[in-house]
Amino acid sequence: MIRTFFSLALLTIATPALAKDPILSPPIDCTLGETCYIQNYVDADPGPGAADFTCGTLSYDGHKGTDFALPAVIDMWQGVDVLPAAPGTVIATRDGMEDVPQGTEGAPDITGRECGNGVVIDHGDNWTTQYCHMMNGTIAVEKGQKVSKTTVLGQVGLSGMTQFPHVHLAVRHDGKVVDPFNPGGLISCGIEAIMGGTLWDRDMVYHAGGLLSVGIDTQVPDYQSVKAGTAGAKRLTTESPALVVFGFAYGALSGDILRMSIFGPEGEVIGRDVTIDKEQAQLYRAIGRKNPGSWPAGGYSATVQLIRKDQEIDRREERFQISN
Repeated sequence: MIRTFFSLALLTIATPALAKDPILSPPIDCTLGETCYIQNYVDADPGPGAADFTCGTLSYDGHKGTDFALPAVIDMWQGVDVLPAAPGTVIATRDGMEDVPQGTEGAPDITGRECGNGVVIDHGDNWTTQYCHMMNGTIAVEKGQKVSKTTVLGQVGLSGMTQFPHVHLAVRHDGKVVDPFNPGGLISCGIEAIMGGTLWDRDMVYHAGGLLSVGIDTQVPDYQSVKAGTAGAKRLTTESPALVVFGFAYGALSGDILRMSIFGPEGEVIGRDVTIDKEQAQLYRAIGRKNPGSWPAGGYSATVQLIRKDQEIDRREERFQISN
């Protein structure tokens, strides 16, 4: 799969706000923007609405952490380690909760245990970090244990109040939530929001939305299989009943466009713009064409672009073969 990120992003510079503030690493063993992404940030809106630290939409009312997410459920089952954001001492753990998305049939009652399986670490000077929604049976540390940034706490899961695989990182000082992207709590927008420095030990790119996956199928897949990462045809032939391209995206705004197309040996098979009619945290769209009689054998490519205000902010391309 070929992927390109475009310019609708902010680079948060790793300049700690104060010398005494902790220096944090991302709490997940992945490559941000490639094998994981940030779905939600701390809610910076003090009122009943919600906004992330750039005044963007990647948050929800009352959200108290940063959600480092995996593109699909199948990625979770391959095992992705959760790591301490900073050295410290474990002061609490919980394990034994099932990995079942809330809102699905058979989801357990998680009242009072919304964090799911998790770990809390004390970093000294009244700083703590909390790690939520970890996989059942993977908690690998115990209360009182000292940990470094390379200690494995457990693995990313689907426990507690969540509908997608991620680790929720909550940073607190003196018991109050601190946004590691905006530790000063400056209510501002765009570039001004990051001028005061962050708590991160590296530069972090803020993406205002993007594509999580692109796939090819012979019919429009159901949403659950797209989110699970299991959608898509394993083999395509000249007799396949249809060619369908689908795109799975996050952070979509009303008016965004998913531009989808398939090209084959004889040129364009199908191409269409699909306009998003409302803000959505996650969504997928698909377009397709029925077999005209026989697909030409050979190499094909499917492309999905996320376009906002006439600017392409993300693109993914999937190349595939059709055989006789």
